Parts: sequence; C-alpha cells; structure tokens
Amino acid sequence: MTTATPVLNPRVIALAHYAARALLENVLARHGVTFQQPVTLRLAAVAEGPVERARIVEDVVGALKIDPPQAHSVVDELISTGLVAPQGASQVRITDAGRELFETTSAETAPISARVYAGIPTEDLEVAGRVLSLITERADAELAALPR
Repeated sequence: MTTATPVLNPRVIALAHYAARALLENVLARHGVTFQQPVTLRLAAVAEGPVERARIVEDVVGALKIDPPQAHSVVDELISTGLVAPQGASQVRITDAGRELFETTSAETAPISARVYAGIPTEDLEVAGRVLSLITERADAELAALPR
C-alpha cells in the first residue's frame, strides 16, 4: 500500500511547526530558557547596536502573535536574567551573556536543522518558502481584520 503525499493544509503546517519547535525547545530547556526568550533575544543579537525596546516588542508581537504586555514581559525576563540590558531610556542591548547564549543555542540547533532539511531539493524548499510566506501574509491580514 502506498501512502499519498499530503496536500499542504493547516494540519500539515501545524505538525511540521510543532515537530520543529519540540526539537528547539529540547535544546532551549538545557539552557533554562523558554521558546519566547530566544526569539526575542535574537532581535537584539542581530541588531547592530542598541535597539528600541518598542521595536523588539512590535517584532515579537508580529512573529509570535502574542499581545504587547506579554512581549514586554519577555523583554523584562531577558533583562532580569542579564541577557539584555537597558540602554538609555528606551533601548536595550544584548549583553555578553546574551550573545553567548544566542551563539551556543544557534550552534546546537544548526546540526539538527541540517539533518531535518538534508536531502530536500533546493527547488522544493524554494516552493515551500514561497507558499508558506504567502500563507503567513494572508493569515496576518485575516488576523488584522478580526474585531478586537
């Protein structure tokens, strides 16, 4: 019996997301951080210098679909653990400890990601990237149109 290739749908997307997230959370747990923390930390890590806290919160809200108070709380957690530090009245910057955690977790997840994506043709990854980006764009538009 041959199993048919599933057509991309919300369930297929969710299963892929949660499988990949479980791999990431396994790595993060070894370092005592939550899923939301490195997503937020990354924004400070890739910035070239201090970044507006409001910008980080806005990006986290957009990426994780959480509300602004939750995103501010994650920034506060990163500050309290010394992974980012306030810079002036409205900015934060990554600390040496934050940079070390970011680099360590990135290095630990890179070979896992490489194994997961190994052997998938570039053309398939490009198609998947285009389709998932379009789905994200449309879902974001639907979310923005919902009554608050």
